[in-house]
Amino acid sequence: MTAPPRQQIILVVEDEPDVLELVCLNLAAAGFYPIRAMSGTDGIEKALSGLPDLMVLDLMLPELGGLEVCRTLRRNPETADLPILMLTAKAEPAHRVEGLEMGADDYLTKPFSPRELVLRTRSLLRRRVENVLPAEPIRHENLVVHPKRHEAFVRSRRVDLTVTEFRLLNMLLRGRGRVHRREDLLREVWGYEKVMDTRTVDTHVRRLREKLGRSARYIETVRGIGYRFRTKRKGGEEEEEEEEPISA
Repeated sequence: MTAPPRQQIILVVEDEPDVLELVCLNLAAAGFYPIRAMSGTDGIEKALSGLPDLMVLDLMLPELGGLEVCRTLRRNPETADLPILMLTAKAEPAHRVEGLEMGADDYLTKPFSPRELVLRTRSLLRRRVENVLPAEPIRHENLVVHPKRHEAFVRSRRVDLTVTEFRLLNMLLRGRGRVHRREDLLREVWGYEKVMDTRTVDTHVRRLREKLGRSARYIETVRGIGYRFRTKRKGGEEEEEEEEPISA
């Protein structure tokens, strides 16, 4: 007899009881196993002890805000690649960018559609599926990406990347030399069927560049279109000195 598939665990960190109940009910109806936390401190403890598959994180929390929770988890190797979906009433573009810069993988504003919540949750979880990725490492000069192991190295030093940052780098590197439109990146990396705010792409590219150090010079902005991973150095560039990539 075949064992039933394991339910994917979603940690929901939300201090409003009604919203917490709504989120958990819809996730459970979609086949997930939600666990609850009503403060930032509790959220961090449960993330580290239970190692959920994904976190839905409110921005405004008692004791410890959502941005600090996100920053703390990204600095911990055990949770550095945990998919984080921010759920908040702060809808201004500046707040969205701030959340993404702290390491969130996606951002959903209140009031929200329960169906969209489930769709975005599934989209983030799909990015973690490793069996669709090639087994062989991808190399470009001092940069090495191991798709199956979800690891990236610059001069043999590991670079700590979020799930989304890793998928973005993997796609750019596999398609090096080709221009990737922002809209295409949103569909392929984020899994959006409908094109959302393309500034999400720009924010993640900026964070990725910061972490790659001088190897980031190969990620070229194509004005008005998107991004391309260059296959050659620009004229006159010299071999870089050994550097320490920036960690999350």
